[in-house]
Amino acid sequence: MKDASAPVKTVRTGKTGKTGFTGRVAGLLQAIRKGLGRWSGPVHPLLEENYMLFAEFDQEKPLEEYSFVVLDTELTGLSPSRDEIVSIGAVRVSGLSINPSDTLHVMVRPHGTMHKPATLVHRITPETVADKPPIEDVLPELLRFCNGSLIVGHHVGLDMAFLSRATRRHLGGSIATPCIDTMRLAQAWEQERWEASFDPFQSNISYNLRDLATHYGLPRFQEHDALQDALQAAYLFVYLVRKMRGGSIRTLKDLFMAGRSWRWYM
Repeated sequence: MKDASAPVKTVRTGKTGKTGFTGRVAGLLQAIRKGLGRWSGPVHPLLEENYMLFAEFDQEKPLEEYSFVVLDTELTGLSPSRDEIVSIGAVRVSGLSINPSDTLHVMVRPHGTMHKPATLVHRITPETVADKPPIEDVLPELLRFCNGSLIVGHHVGLDMAFLSRATRRHLGGSIATPCIDTMRLAQAWEQERWEASFDPFQSNISYNLRDLATHYGLPRFQEHDALQDALQAAYLFVYLVRKMRGGSIRTLKDLFMAGRSWRWYM
């Protein structure tokens, strides 16, 4: 461990006269703003902190040393450009153990119209969310909850597309947190099992979250409830990581290489 009291070495960066650290931070903030498109307002401090946390971080530590937040969203539809989030659920995983008491579950009042087909799926009606906060008031709470943790989800790209669109609109930038997709991990695990046993590859396996829970004998949770789905995905994530960790999976980088599950949702 480095001595926190030791003097910090100053490295000049050409004509600017900034220290190496200060120049790097300035570069990071400039990179954030460069990706904002037509956004001309300030970047929310929580987003700046989020970006700096993951601009340079160690992928080589054992998996037990990372904190993960497994999340799920309920939506008014499946188009990030037209539809909105109506509920967010999240649970923390630390030391590859689920912390059922460390959760976040919020309802969100959309700005637009709620569509009947989606309402029939998740049973969240306009009346349910009429007195709930809008997404711009919920996002800071979510960022604080996720602070420093990697994000996990089942088909997480859809959740992050909605969340990043919302943060770009209301907070001035995208979420920079690396994400792991349990659906891709399950595909990687099934391929690993097939290669190890030389059994015929089971191409008929369903990678639906509930079907995978049944396939692996995991506890079952209520469908189409953001927190319950997050818990379901958390059990799947821990199960898969523990199974895969017995082979060549030891670090976060190994996990990334195994499932090609890592993406920067910028």
